[in-house]
Amino acid sequence: MSTVTSTRRGGRKRARLLSGPGGSVVRVASSVIITFFGLLLVTFLIGRILPIDPVIAAVGDHASEAVYARVREEMGLNLPLWQQFFVYVSNVLHGDFGKSILTSQPVLTDIARVFPATLELATLGTIIGVILGVPLGVFAAVHKGKWPDHLVRIFGLVGYSMPIFWLGLMGLLVFYMKLDWVAGPGRVDAFYADFIEPTTGLMLVDTLLDGDIDLFWNAVSHIILPASLLAYFSLAYIARMTRSFMLEQLSQEYILAARVKGISEFRIIWRHALGNVMVPLVTVIALSYANLLEGSVLTETIFAWPGLGLYITNSLLNADMNAVLGGTVVVGAVFIGVNMLSDLLYRLLDPRARR
Repeated sequence: MSTVTSTRRGGRKRARLLSGPGGSVVRVASSVIITFFGLLLVTFLIGRILPIDPVIAAVGDHASEAVYARVREEMGLNLPLWQQFFVYVSNVLHGDFGKSILTSQPVLTDIARVFPATLELATLGTIIGVILGVPLGVFAAVHKGKWPDHLVRIFGLVGYSMPIFWLGLMGLLVFYMKLDWVAGPGRVDAFYADFIEPTTGLMLVDTLLDGDIDLFWNAVSHIILPASLLAYFSLAYIARMTRSFMLEQLSQEYILAARVKGISEFRIIWRHALGNVMVPLVTVIALSYANLLEGSVLTETIFAWPGLGLYITNSLLNADMNAVLGGTVVVGAVFIGVNMLSDLLYRLLDPRARR
């Protein structure tokens, strides 16, 4: 009987530990580890399933059998599959993704060089999407069922439906070739390429740090079109979710009570209702940002934007699997990190989530 009682007490004690702040950290850490392990497993299997021989990609089609066997052994492809996966995980945890065939540089070095371009593009796109998407969602919710609501919903539906590569090509055709309002593909004009001293890797930031205003505005003219294109998709998602959250809040009893008290409609909408909406909206914005970080491959390809998406695309076309898998792991890790950040912000903003 005493054994059963002590077992129950131990179970209750473990439950209390897992329900406290320390238990929350343990659960989050466990979730992150399992998710990252699953990401490594998927990328490893993709690298083995794809009909691409990394040895041929490294030595060429005309290499001798002896050279082929030696390189295959150096890559560890002669080992059993489970040992290859163990070596792969160990290397990744040490920051070793192998060397790129295209650049002959470590993949991690290449990623550190190209990722700031993707980060800059996605960040600007998200900022534009939030600045425009949140007010449009509020505007649509306030005018539910009226023509402003229908107009915002159609605008968002078009953003979801149009292929991004078509919008990119049309944008270049209209705003670059016909109207000459923006610069063409790339981050800056070729004339300025040798004048850049990368400090942060973010072109807009580096040009301001150098005090080169002409180069700054040249970089702005290059980034504004692809960033606006990404912002359109972010805006459509954020506006739709903001509208949904606002409709739920505007139907609550506290809104009716505020109106009975004579509080102005502007304050009710933009302070009370939107204030409660911002808590779940943080998660929406974070997910949108993560999607832009990992989903800008087509945009970077169309605009010749030297970011991570273009790097992975070129590597895949040239059978550079180390670069492809390394880029995929980094994208997945960024997505996991952004999700963790959004969960943390949610807990900080909403006391109920902390309890």
